[in-house]
Amino acid sequence: MQVYWRTTPQTRNSYAVLSAACLESGIELIPIKRPHSEITCYSINSLEWNYLKDEIKSARCITIAGGPHATACTNEVLKYSDYVVCGEGEYSLPNLILHIKSGLPGIVPGTAANNEYIPATSSVYLGGYSPFCNVKGYIEISRGCPYSCGYCATPKLFGRDMRHRPVDQIVAFARHHRHPRFLSPNALAYGSNGINPKIEKVRLLLESLKKSGNKSYFGTFPSEIRPEFVTSQALELITDYCSNDKIHIGAQSGSDRILTYLNRGHNLECVLLAIEKIREWGLKPVVDIILGIPGETDSDEEETLSLIKFIVRNGSVHLHKFIPLPGTSLSQNKPGNISPHLQHELGRLALAGKVTGSFQDSEIRFSSGVQNHIS
Repeated sequence: MQVYWRTTPQTRNSYAVLSAACLESGIELIPIKRPHSEITCYSINSLEWNYLKDEIKSARCITIAGGPHATACTNEVLKYSDYVVCGEGEYSLPNLILHIKSGLPGIVPGTAANNEYIPATSSVYLGGYSPFCNVKGYIEISRGCPYSCGYCATPKLFGRDMRHRPVDQIVAFARHHRHPRFLSPNALAYGSNGINPKIEKVRLLLESLKKSGNKSYFGTFPSEIRPEFVTSQALELITDYCSNDKIHIGAQSGSDRILTYLNRGHNLECVLLAIEKIREWGLKPVVDIILGIPGETDSDEEETLSLIKFIVRNGSVHLHKFIPLPGTSLSQNKPGNISPHLQHELGRLALAGKVTGSFQDSEIRFSSGVQNHIS
């Protein structure tokens, strides 16, 4: 029985991780652009769901859906898909596939089907699985997040306890890249509980990477750093051992009221100090900002615009439009309106190359369906 993987641009790294996990169980995930006979697997975010659900429902094969939307909206997805993998898939997906192939009834832990759900019995130990195999991807060094940001689904998908890949495994897989990049909800939280940094663990990782001959990028795309983790000691490590000249941090708003509302766990002063430290060490700050946050006032907007103007003097801003993701505390809130004045100012900065991202249509970045439509 052949097993296929429905490819989308947004799920390339998920494919790299899960195809490696499946190969360890003797299962090859064959990439396809449409559902195929026998078994087809999907990883779905909430925006792609609208473009894929009818395809899944009409597929003439066994369908397995996983990813953030399937985890948060399991009952909804089960109306279209035969099986759902809930949460992490490295163990559950190959276990489910082998179960289906054997012809046994029911499901396995970490999956759902036919109104039945069996919770996973444990979380994934990153060191027990390769970050990629035949298909190269980014190297995930940490998973899980102890914070409860109102817009973020990471804790729902991966839990609140941080887990870390061992240094020797990271170094071994980094050799497959000319310039390795790493996935983490907070790069400088490596080796820690995600709240109290352990800089000696970061030092060991970066030293080991450099000794192995890797020119690594750390604390930049596709990862970022929480602003309170930006210290002179941490920046010294990055400038000494890494190749990047940018540091990517998540600020999200210039309003302390909104930061409290989002449950970010830091204030504006913390963001400003982080930006200044990054500049002092000769690096360029790249800062994430969310627009259209529910409940924003004109005053909140102006404070965020002031922060953006401060950042772009010697840095850049990456903009996101608020998305009410299932499984988050703000899932029932609609995006707020962005004033014409703010749109005008951001448009002017975008033309000057100071801001990137989309502040009008969140789907442009996250949905392959929209990308296919506009191309």
